[in-house]
Amino acid sequence: MARLVERIEKFPVVNPKSPVTMTTPLKFAAAFSLAAVLANFMPSLSAAPSVTQKPFGTVDGQEVQLFTLRNAKGAEATITNYGGIVVTLMMPDRNGKMIDVVQGFDNVKDYVKKTPYFGALIGRYGNRIAKGKFTLDGVAYKLKGNDNGNALHGGKKGFDKVIWKGRAVESELGAALELSYLSKDGEEGYPGNLDVIAIYTLTNDNELRIDFKAKTDKSTIVNLTHHSYFNLSGEGTILDHLLTIDADSTTPVDKGLIPTGEIKSVEGTPFDFRKPTAIGARIDNKDTVLQYGPGYDHNWVVNQKKAGVLGFQARVESPKTGIVLEVLSTEPAVQFYAGNFLKGKFAGKYGQVYQKRSGFCLEPQHYPDSPNHANFPSTVLKPGENYSNTIIYKFTAK
Repeated sequence: MARLVERIEKFPVVNPKSPVTMTTPLKFAAAFSLAAVLANFMPSLSAAPSVTQKPFGTVDGQEVQLFTLRNAKGAEATITNYGGIVVTLMMPDRNGKMIDVVQGFDNVKDYVKKTPYFGALIGRYGNRIAKGKFTLDGVAYKLKGNDNGNALHGGKKGFDKVIWKGRAVESELGAALELSYLSKDGEEGYPGNLDVIAIYTLTNDNELRIDFKAKTDKSTIVNLTHHSYFNLSGEGTILDHLLTIDADSTTPVDKGLIPTGEIKSVEGTPFDFRKPTAIGARIDNKDTVLQYGPGYDHNWVVNQKKAGVLGFQARVESPKTGIVLEVLSTEPAVQFYAGNFLKGKFAGKYGQVYQKRSGFCLEPQHYPDSPNHANFPSTVLKPGENYSNTIIYKFTAK
């Protein structure tokens, strides 16, 4: 029977708001695969992890691909080699219904035209660099500004806007996709030819794992991260989601969202998420630094036991679906963004129009503007050194 399930052809994913139930099996038969129906009635059945691909349109005359990763438990991720974008991420809720927990579009054209970094792989430097300037080994560099004169998420054409080479790879952890890209010396103003590899793995523990590796032939700066907008309810607000961030301090910013250089305790502030707290509980607090967002768009300094070692950073739970997201990373910080600028401008998957604070981001990273703050952990990568960074988004339900 397991082989039968593996060989059954899947139908396209449909709106997760229309679940299969035991009382209406025929009504949705055309929309759901027989494999999914069998899995509902016989949970012991499982398919082997797999990676498939199909065309996903063209960008600048080049065909891009959409890769589908499936694990043994029926979870699924679709990822395009344009920008390393996670297009869909299907995870089970407390009742076993599959929910797409990330926002985005169902075609590559919308990602090219109007995306606010939905699901994207971010580089060469995630977050902001003040005025797009930094000095390295005595040489001053000027990056292309794209955020009020600052360089944000790699510049006007960061890693989220390039076509990566993609191929399925073997992994003991689950279905895996390798993306690779050569960022040439001078691209967006950054020094050095940077060889980058990003391996996405959908593990059999319902984790989306991202392993970054990079090498350079000239001293440069690197800060790679991931930028999915999550909604663990599948739709509606994220203000009721319960958030925990394992951090005793943040890096306060000025009105341009550039760090001042201070590292400040969260004690007694609306940035204290050391205990589970609804995202919306204090998001409109009059705290000046919070309102620079406006609302949460800030960097937390996580309580790492040891630098570079994989550890817990954050936890989010939807009271509606029971889906729980845990974020683990080797990075020293995490940016939490509460979708303050989603204001009904983006019509996405399943006919949803993404309203303000309908999606959140948790972006493990080094501190913003690190090259301009000697007291921040270094983001410098030199020839002969190996850059590595692991991010895990782990899903459970309760």
